Amino acid sequence: MTQIFDSIVIGAGAAGLFYAFNAGLRGQSVLVLEHNAEPGAKILISGGGRCNFTNTRTKSECFLSENPHFARSALSRYTPADFIALVDKHGIEHYEKTLGQLFGQGAGAAKRIVRMLLDECEAAGVSVLTQCHVREVTKTDRFAVDTDRGRYHAHKLVIATGGLSIQKIGATDFAFDIAQQFNVPVVAPRPGLVPLTFDKDDLTWMTALSGVSAQTIASFGKARFAEAALFTHRGLSGPAILQISSYWRPGETIDLDLLPTDGADFLTAYKAAHPKAHIKAALATRLSGRLADSLSSHFSNAPLIDQKNVALAEMTSRLKAWPLRPIGTEGYSKAEVTVGGIDTEALSQKTMEARAVPGLFFIGEAVDVTGWLGGYNFQWAWASAYAAATA
Repeated sequence: MTQIFDSIVIGAGAAGLFYAFNAGLRGQSVLVLEHNAEPGAKILISGGGRCNFTNTRTKSECFLSENPHFARSALSRYTPADFIALVDKHGIEHYEKTLGQLFGQGAGAAKRIVRMLLDECEAAGVSVLTQCHVREVTKTDRFAVDTDRGRYHAHKLVIATGGLSIQKIGATDFAFDIAQQFNVPVVAPRPGLVPLTFDKDDLTWMTALSGVSAQTIASFGKARFAEAALFTHRGLSGPAILQISSYWRPGETIDLDLLPTDGADFLTAYKAAHPKAHIKAALATRLSGRLADSLSSHFSNAPLIDQKNVALAEMTSRLKAWPLRPIGTEGYSKAEVTVGGIDTEALSQKTMEARAVPGLFFIGEAVDVTGWLGGYNFQWAWASAYAAATA
């Protein structure tokens, strides 16, 4: 006899497993299909194996979307405190690293988060089938999913396969293919939280600084992130750059404030105190020696006393808004998330169901809702999954 599930979930990552056990707890029969050999691949590599599982500062303003208000409903109904309570229930120790970022305690914490989700699934009667490759999805009065392990049927189909980021752990465009099949619009995806690359003119001085980091404020439009930037052999990385990369668009310029704790009078004040010093000495009080040396080469080498205050003010202004034009990113192989995805205009804000395709749900990273670095994207996975499971 054909077994018909209430829900089939494709993707056993954060969102998929979270949906599964919450739906199971509400009496649904749920089958989870995963093409990888093990569930939770992205969870396992997150936070260096410690899993930055949420952020206590979560609010809708911390997410990018064509509809910036879409995430608010789901985020308000399943909060960081709710997930923390679940983690505490399973005895998983955790701590706040910085800026509200919560990590599991110890190198194996990510494995314990996955184990927690699987234990909850087992307790809720959820079936999880790994190494199962979907061949075709069709819909008549219900959904049929053909796989290399058999054919399965369900009244609801939940797509939780994520985006295109980190393809080495099995990321695919499956969610977008399903969207196309059922005429659900997609906001063009692009890599997010990803290092930026530069042309040879910028790399001439950047490459020599590979491995050097500095506290900065990275800006693009109204977006500003005060965190570290890291020079690499291909350009820039580090938290501030990863954050701004999600906002940056090709052909546009980003700005770096390389003196984030100083005002416009930094060099003129240093001149008053050290008139015979050079700009390199002034910068060395704020930046590493290598970076101070490199940046000073862009300016006059004359002693500060020989330079007019207006010129020093202009130098300070440039250091506080150093313009850089990336030529690209390091792509999905290095991106932590995918920006864009299933168009939220096509989904119910309350349930994550496709308005034009009853029973079809999209959750997690596949949706055009992308969080900042620091646990926000996991919180979106939990919240969007919970919204769909409790629909």
